[in-house]
Amino acid sequence: MLNDERTIIPRQGILDIPVYVGGKTGSELLGDTIKLSANENPFGPSGKARKVFVRSQENLSVYPDGNHFALRSAIAEVFGIDLKQIICGAGSDEIIHFLCQCYAGKGDEVIHTSHGFAMYRISALTVGATPVAVPEDNRCADIGRILQACNGKTKLIFLANPNNPTGTLVDEEQLKKLVDGIPEHTLLVLDGAYAEYIEKFDGGIGLVERKNNVFITRTFSKIHGLGSLRVGWGYGPEFVIEALNRVKGPFNISSVGQAVATAAINDLEYVQKCQKENFILREQLASDLKKINILSDKSFANFLLLRFSTYDLAELASQFLYKNGVIVRNVGNYGLENCLRVTIGTSGNCERVLANLTKFQEINNAL
Repeated sequence: MLNDERTIIPRQGILDIPVYVGGKTGSELLGDTIKLSANENPFGPSGKARKVFVRSQENLSVYPDGNHFALRSAIAEVFGIDLKQIICGAGSDEIIHFLCQCYAGKGDEVIHTSHGFAMYRISALTVGATPVAVPEDNRCADIGRILQACNGKTKLIFLANPNNPTGTLVDEEQLKKLVDGIPEHTLLVLDGAYAEYIEKFDGGIGLVERKNNVFITRTFSKIHGLGSLRVGWGYGPEFVIEALNRVKGPFNISSVGQAVATAAINDLEYVQKCQKENFILREQLASDLKKINILSDKSFANFLLLRFSTYDLAELASQFLYKNGVIVRNVGNYGLENCLRVTIGTSGNCERVLANLTKFQEINNAL
């Protein structure tokens, strides 16, 4: 048996990087369990995407198109953007990492908001850069503070809009203020993982076309219901795309993923249906929870961030839901110790969340 003496040592700082922790899966629970911890589309992918998935199994022995031509062409057509300014990745997470690989390193700073997506910090640390967490204002990005945090070392700014896990949105006026105020050497990355949940919202496409230091990312894991296939894309200046392609692996997205994502993005009717269903159920659940004194900020995504008076109360609520087969996301690692993030599921899922939290409140108030 080999001893545990380590002679192969990773680069300094690697073992200090926190491991990304996803939401619970509920694999240890039995019976009727609903997973509302990962912001997945409860309706799954569209029927057209499912049919393509079945057909795509016929060519599993053939390498995928490393240039993602058909998928990029479909994205360009749907959004009316230039094919040459699009890159695809294994989820938008990979593109976030590409950006850090290309534009940040030791001595550089990468800005993100204090309650922003955990992978911004992790990807910055991976390349030796310094992540800078800018405080938010009532769980919403504070543009003034972001601008104040910028300096000669600032290479990247990551801003999810809508934000995960808060669900809050920076409006167009504030975004323009940010774009016009950042240094010319700084690349602003607008993460639009949840952009499709907002009607007539371009997620920053117009800003990319107006400035040469703005980049956007999108994913097929949310409204398109393709989380398991790991497909995402980015849009930005052509010179940025050229740099990212230098670090992209030759076959980073499977043929299956490309084919199904192409079908999914072309099914605009299904996207609109999911968008509408999410809006109705989200607003209703938020209203119903408010009646039992569980508050949340107005969400622009497919989840609600529920606020409790204390950490202990949030933890007890999470445990109560879990024991009753409802899995939600604790977000203490995002600096939101008294909050729980709940994905908007089907109408039946929402009714079950409400019923269980109503019972929890009754029990808690009786103590």
